[in-house]
Amino acid sequence: MAAGSLLTLFDDIATILDDVAILTKKAAAKTTGLLGDDLALNAEQVSGVVAKREVAVVWAVAKGSFLNKLILVPVALLISAFAPWAITPILMLGGLYLCFEGVEKVHHALQHRGKRTEQDAEKNLKELAENPDPKKVETEAAKIKGAVRTDLILSAEIIAIALDAVADADLTRQVIVLSVIAIGVTVGVYGLVAGIVKLDDLGLYLTRQSKAFFQKLGSGILWAAPLFMKTLSIVGTAAMFLVGGGILTHGIPWLHHQIVHLAESIKAMGGMGGAFSAIAPTLLDGITGLIAGVVVLGIVMGFRKLRGKPAH
Repeated sequence: MAAGSLLTLFDDIATILDDVAILTKKAAAKTTGLLGDDLALNAEQVSGVVAKREVAVVWAVAKGSFLNKLILVPVALLISAFAPWAITPILMLGGLYLCFEGVEKVHHALQHRGKRTEQDAEKNLKELAENPDPKKVETEAAKIKGAVRTDLILSAEIIAIALDAVADADLTRQVIVLSVIAIGVTVGVYGLVAGIVKLDDLGLYLTRQSKAFFQKLGSGILWAAPLFMKTLSIVGTAAMFLVGGGILTHGIPWLHHQIVHLAESIKAMGGMGGAFSAIAPTLLDGITGLIAGVVVLGIVMGFRKLRGKPAH
């Protein structure tokens, strides 16, 4: 009887693991679209740090991301069990914040455009590298705080999508799948972010090798790295509008149906309409996010003025 019970236990475990593998694959497929945005946003958030502190900053943000998911997974399960109606409003608040943060970045960049030269930037970075003063620590702390805050919203969206994918499963399978997704996403995203921010160091290392091939490869990486980081910065900001706008449009059924209907109308036009209809929903999500961010920024700036604080 003991042997039979043990075999039954092994069979149950094997069944659970098989179900978890299938459900995890399903949940991962649904969250794949957000992972690219997550990667771009986080790489952009931690860029601009003194080279020797880059990995430390990424590690600090990764720890914050783990803590976010450690809180989000049980909270998501509790909300799903006792207050499923609250998931959409919470996600929409997060989406509004992403849109606001994206517009604020654009507004800040436009305000300070042309006020500093490349020489000023190089001088400031050199001073920060040679003299680690409290201001540098504050800059790092601000970057880490901002990155962890943004990660919280994206993580909530990823967990919510994964939870929706396993909504019909029992609690045990839901817990395992969400835990696997949370750990896998964090390790994968921040591992790639660490690699991205150290591209320039890799290029410098290769230029010091004896073989000409590696020297040219290193020079190419050093030439491309700033362009790549600049592109990531733009993509990361755009992702805030796309992700935030997508959350908002999906949370407002009427607006979501209008976007779907418009995409179908464009597709029915034929010709280039078929190709454009595939990206039209994403573009409309981004436009929605941009408009929402501008509105929220206007409200925040007005509120700050009323309190006698600087509007920026």
